[in-house]
Amino acid sequence: MTDGDPDFVGAKAVLLCVDRVLVYQRDDFAGLPWAGLWDLPGGGREGNESAQACVLREIAEEFGLALPERRLLLRQELPSMADPARASWLFGGWLDEAEIAAIRFGDEGQRWEMMSVAGFMAHGAAIPEMQRRVGLVWSALGRGAKCITGPTE
Repeated sequence: MTDGDPDFVGAKAVLLCVDRVLVYQRDDFAGLPWAGLWDLPGGGREGNESAQACVLREIAEEFGLALPERRLLLRQELPSMADPARASWLFGGWLDEAEIAAIRFGDEGQRWEMMSVAGFMAHGAAIPEMQRRVGLVWSALGRGAKCITGPTE
C-alpha cells in the first residue's frame, strides 16, 4: 500500500521539539471514542486527500499551524485503531519554538500541551496506541536530538 491508497482511514502526527511532543486532551462527550484521553494531532480522511494532505489539514484545523509537507520526516503505515483491516498513517517531524508560540487551539478537544515525551509515555490518561506510536517516532528521529531553530519555510 502507498500513502495514496484509497482505503486508508486517517493520519496522525508526532510533532517534537527537543524532548517534548505536541498532544491534546480529547473532548469528554458521551459516545466519543477515547473521550477525555490525551491524543496526537490528526484525524480522519476527507474525500480523496492523500495521507500527507489529511494530517496537514488536521494540524491546521486543530492547532492553526500550516506546515509544509517537507516537514513530515517520517511516514509509516499502520493498522487503523478504528478498523485494523484498514490502514492509517503515522507521520513524525519537528516543530520550532515560534510555531509552538503561534499555536491557536481549535474547537476540538479540551486543551493542548507540549508534554515531555517521557510524561506522555507514562501518562495514565493517554491513548495507549498513541503512546506506542510516539515511541516509534521518538526512536526513529533520534530521541530529541534537535528542535528546529532556523527558518522553516
